[in-house]
Amino acid sequence: MTDPGTPERHLVQQRGLYFEEFDLDALYQHRPGRTVTEADNVLFTTMTMNTQALHLDAAWSATQPFGERLVNSMFTLSTMVGSSVAQLTQGTIVVNLGFSAVTFPHPLHHGDTLYSETIVTDKRLSKSRPGQGIITLEHTGRNQHGVVVGSAVRTVLVWCREGAA
Repeated sequence: MTDPGTPERHLVQQRGLYFEEFDLDALYQHRPGRTVTEADNVLFTTMTMNTQALHLDAAWSATQPFGERLVNSMFTLSTMVGSSVAQLTQGTIVVNLGFSAVTFPHPLHHGDTLYSETIVTDKRLSKSRPGQGIITLEHTGRNQHGVVVGSAVRTVLVWCREGAA
């Protein structure tokens, strides 16, 4: 029960963007960044059954070109995409359609902070699914120095405003 003196409030629900709201001219910056710890890397690597010594074996990795363990690139990709969800697709996505052009031009290290951003490179209404549209997103991850550590093109099917109702 509300107090009779309390003004009526309208509901504001956090969500991603409907098809019509995706802007081809925008650069979506996803904040806050995510500082990656050794524990993050070891947990993700072992959870996904990736036995690559480059992520788990400090002594062996010390003998390799980078001289230390590197953050699992799948963690980098997952975090880049995950950081975009609240701003772009939370509750408005129908399904991920696929990924392409995934690159990791520079490694991510323990203690680095990953900052992600997204641009929309294409959008079109679905021909086979009324009330839905296809969005092509280009995600880019940078470390705290602005160096690109990952990029990926992701295609998603999202609701149109009318279709979601």
